[in-house]
Amino acid sequence: MVFGKTILIVEDEPDARQYFETVVRCLGYSVEMAEDGDEALKCLDSNRAVSLVLLDVLMPRRDGLETLREMRSIGCDQPVIMLSGAASTINVVQAMKAGATDFLAKPISHEDLKKAIDNALDGEACRVPDEPPPASQACFSDSWMAKGQRATWKRLAASDVPLLIEGETGVGKEVLARQIHAQSPRANKPFLKLNCAALPAELVESELFGYERGAFTGAFTSKPGKFEMAQGGTILLDEIGDMDVRLQAKLLHVLQDKECERLGAKDRVPLDVRVMAATHCDLQKAIDDGRFRADLYYRLNVVSVRVPALRERKADIVAAAEFFIKKHRTDGPGPSLITPVLRHALLEYEWPGNLRELENVMRRLLVMQDPEELAQHLLSGRTRRLNALSSAPPSGERTQPATSNGVIPIHPNGASASTGSPIFDKVDEAKRKAETEAILSALDASRWNRKQAAKLLRIDYKALLYKMRKLEIERAAGMLRSAVNGA
Repeated sequence: MVFGKTILIVEDEPDARQYFETVVRCLGYSVEMAEDGDEALKCLDSNRAVSLVLLDVLMPRRDGLETLREMRSIGCDQPVIMLSGAASTINVVQAMKAGATDFLAKPISHEDLKKAIDNALDGEACRVPDEPPPASQACFSDSWMAKGQRATWKRLAASDVPLLIEGETGVGKEVLARQIHAQSPRANKPFLKLNCAALPAELVESELFGYERGAFTGAFTSKPGKFEMAQGGTILLDEIGDMDVRLQAKLLHVLQDKECERLGAKDRVPLDVRVMAATHCDLQKAIDDGRFRADLYYRLNVVSVRVPALRERKADIVAAAEFFIKKHRTDGPGPSLITPVLRHALLEYEWPGNLRELENVMRRLLVMQDPEELAQHLLSGRTRRLNALSSAPPSGERTQPATSNGVIPIHPNGASASTGSPIFDKVDEAKRKAETEAILSALDASRWNRKQAAKLLRIDYKALLYKMRKLEIERAAGMLRSAVNGA
């Protein structure tokens, strides 16, 4: 089991950072990421559980060598694997003298990266555990799967047949694919994903199949495709319904022949890869419209799974919400923000954006630190949706758009949106007064250093800024600064 270990990836290029993250997660490790040396040092200072660091040499502000020297000077003794596209002898010698464990030259294959991580961690086996990671457990329970289907589910994970995963956007299709891979015989091999809708058709082709040097303008080096990089493992073709029709023909031949050919190459590469595809589209309708090949559909649809929307699996909502809070919390463990009122609202809301919307709502909760206000907002959003469904406007009549659930409501002088009972007004006023006094006390104690005040209050810095604006404490801060400057 290696899920107790965390690897910090320090890389300023987004594509390279995503590739390293994918490989490391497939090996079964937790991941922390930083874009430069300063972020890396902050991460190491706040998270001593990091077991190993993948550190790029060339980065803005503080480069890899300077970061490594600073790590060693402050007592960080984790193994460090240096990564560089300019692997000169001088760089290698400097890195080793500074305390690097290993040095890898880009481009780096997943096999080389796995071997280096194994060696750096005393050869501990890098494998995906038998149990799925907590993210999968939080996002998927047995609530949507009949007990009689569990044996079938296990046979599906153990098989090598293509799998088509259907469901609305944001329901967790990729999470489910990773969970199936983690329980399959290919669990200790790579799991790679390509979003077919996020890239132009030409780029999707080169990403899938790779290319040889000189195959097209800008191809200065040869590069393996994701099919080659996933040898022995699994590849997920996300949003397959948006793939270009011409590229679908080439993918069909790869599935039939189990071999692929790099762009500009003469030799074909045998493949041993399980193919999964995910889509939010109605592929049958896409076939009728001529946007998707019927023969490719039947090749992919050996077994299909429909992931229910979040509103159809209520038992997963609260567990997933708690997971997202834990994932995004920056101030360490704290009291649960899921109050009984908010729990009721979470279960009543329809979640049109599914897990993705739920994650964003939990991130907003961490900033606002106001479960009751969020609960009221969710319930009002549900009411608007029900009213819209029950009373559609007459043809051609335009209606005012409802307030988005993603917008924080702002009221004059911080007043509550409710205009109900005077008792609730008094409760709101007492709460407002108590919050104001607590924040002002913390600001006075820290000499109006807001970051220090947030630490004293044990809340997120952004949450403090939000509260200060809501309670109009910013205005008091401006008056104080004016008085000091005038004196």
